[in-house]
Amino acid sequence: MPVIDIKNLKKYYKVHQKEPGLSGSIKSLFSRKYYDVKAVDGVSFDIGEGELVGFIGPNGAGKTTTLKVLSGLLYPTSGHVSVLGYTPWDRKPAFQKQFSLVMGQKNQLWWDLPAIESFILNKEIYEVPDAQYKKTLDELVELLDVADILKVQVRKLSLGQRMKMELIAALIHSPKILFLDEPTIGLDVVMQKKMRDFIKEYNQRFNSTIILTSHYMDDVKELCQRVIIIDKGKLIFDGALDEIVKKYANHKLLTVVFDKKVDQDKLSEIGQVKEFNFPKAVISVKRTAASMAAAELLQHFPVADLNIEEPQIEDIIREVFTGADVA
Repeated sequence: MPVIDIKNLKKYYKVHQKEPGLSGSIKSLFSRKYYDVKAVDGVSFDIGEGELVGFIGPNGAGKTTTLKVLSGLLYPTSGHVSVLGYTPWDRKPAFQKQFSLVMGQKNQLWWDLPAIESFILNKEIYEVPDAQYKKTLDELVELLDVADILKVQVRKLSLGQRMKMELIAALIHSPKILFLDEPTIGLDVVMQKKMRDFIKEYNQRFNSTIILTSHYMDDVKELCQRVIIIDKGKLIFDGALDEIVKKYANHKLLTVVFDKKVDQDKLSEIGQVKEFNFPKAVISVKRTAASMAAAELLQHFPVADLNIEEPQIEDIIREVFTGADVA
C-alpha cells in the first residue's frame, strides 16, 4: 500500500490582471479582471515506503506547490491526496509528527542562537522522549560530522554548515516521510556531494520515504532510481531514470577519433555531425541505425577509436521541457 497517494490533484490560483498606468489602477477599482494560474493541473502518482523519488521540472512547473499540498501548507483546488493515510490539510498532530519539509531557501533555525538550541525546541514541539532525542541526535551528528559546531551561533556558520543543521532540525523527530525542496541549492560541488551522501545513507539506514526536487541533475542521477517529471502543472513522465533515455532519446552518439584527415561532408552522410575538431568527431544517429553507422565508419574511414554512447541525461531532460526533437 502506498504511503503517498495522489489522484487528479489540482491547485489553481486566481490572479488579478491590471492594466498599466494610473488609468488602469482606477479601472481596477470598479472592474477587476482575473485569470486562473494552473500551478498543478491533474497530477496523479503514488509512492511506496522507503522510495527515494526525484521530482523534477523547470521553474514554475508546480513542484514546490505539490510538496506544500502534501505537507498540508496548501489546500488543493480539487483531487484526492493521502499521506500515511491522512489528509494533509487536516493538519492533525499525529500526521505532523511523521513528516518534514526542508526547503533549501528557507531557514527554520534561530539565527542568533547555536543550532543545538533549535534542536531542543523541536524536541519539545514534537514531544520526542529524552532517550530517543539523544539517540537520534547522536546518529545525525555522526552522519553529518558536525559535533564541533553544535554550539556555534547559526549566523556564524557557512551555508553548507547551516544546511546540515537544517537537516538535523528537520529529522530530530525521526519522520517517516521527508520532502526535500532544493536541499543543495547554493552549495559548492564538494558540499553538494556530502549532502547527497547523507541523503542516500539516511534513506537506506532508516527506510524513510523521500521526495527530492532539484535543478542539479547530479543529485537526481546519484540518488534516485525513479523520477517524476512535471511541467506546466502536468505530469509528463513517471518511471525509472533509464526509461527517460528510451522514451525521449531516439538517437545515440558516435564519438570517433581519426588517425588521418577526413572530409566532414562525408561524415554528414552518416548522421548529424554535432562536433568536429580533428581528430575527434561526435555524430548523432538514429538509435536503430547506430550499429550500422559504426560499421560504416570502421569500413570507410581511418578510425583510431570509436565509442557508441547514450546522450547526456541533462540534454534529454532539457529537450523534454522545451518540447524539441531530442535527435
